[in-house]
Amino acid sequence: MRKCVAAVVLLSLLSGGLSAPLSSCDSLVKPITLSNQGVLGKWLYIGGTSDLPGSRSLMTLMTSIWVNFTETAQSNVLNIVQTQRIFGKCFSVTMNATFENSSLSIEQPFHLKEVYLPTKCSDCLVVYEDVVFGQDTFTSLMLFSRSQSVSPDVVEEFRTQAECLRIPPPTMIDTDYELCPEDTSPVDVHSADNPLTAEAMIRVAKLLDTFFEIFIN
Repeated sequence: MRKCVAAVVLLSLLSGGLSAPLSSCDSLVKPITLSNQGVLGKWLYIGGTSDLPGSRSLMTLMTSIWVNFTETAQSNVLNIVQTQRIFGKCFSVTMNATFENSSLSIEQPFHLKEVYLPTKCSDCLVVYEDVVFGQDTFTSLMLFSRSQSVSPDVVEEFRTQAECLRIPPPTMIDTDYELCPEDTSPVDVHSADNPLTAEAMIRVAKLLDTFFEIFIN
C-alpha cells in the first residue's frame, strides 16, 4: 500500500524562528543506509509535513494511519499496505514498490521516491520523499514508529529536520486514537479499474483544500 498514497500529511507556512545551525543540518538530513529488512513490518504514523495538495486537510480528517511492508517473491520488491481512519471509517490501499540502494520508489499511479533520514529513535523511521504528479513535484517528510507515540526529544529532532529542509513545520497526530484493524480490505492502486489515478487524486485533494479553507479555517 503505500505510505505513498501519498497524500497523507499536512501543514502550511514556515513559522518565523531561528534557523537550525548549518553544521547540525548536515548530519540530520543526510540519507542513511537501510536494507529492505530495516523497513519490513508495521509502522504507525506519528506526524509529518508536505506541500502536496490536500495534505493539510487530509491530516485534519485522518485520526490514525499505519503502513505495513512485506516481502514479495522478488527480492527488490516490497508490498505496502496503508490503512487510515477518516470520519470514523477505515480505508486501506495496497501497492508494490521497488526497494534498491536504501531508497523506495513506485511509478504508478504516480511517481514517488523516498529515502530515510537519521533519527535518535531506534524504533522510528524518518521518511523524506519526492512525489511527481505530471509536471509537478511535491515534497513530504514523515515520522513513523513501531509505537503509538515517541518521546518529545524525537519530535523536536524531527521538527529540526523539517526546518533544515526548509519545508513547513510538521503536524503531529493525536496519539490517543484507535488503530484500524488489519483485516480492512485494501484497494490495489495498480489495478486497471482503480479510480485513484494521479489526476483524480489531485482533483480530490484540491476539493479537500477548498473544504478545509471554507469550513475548518
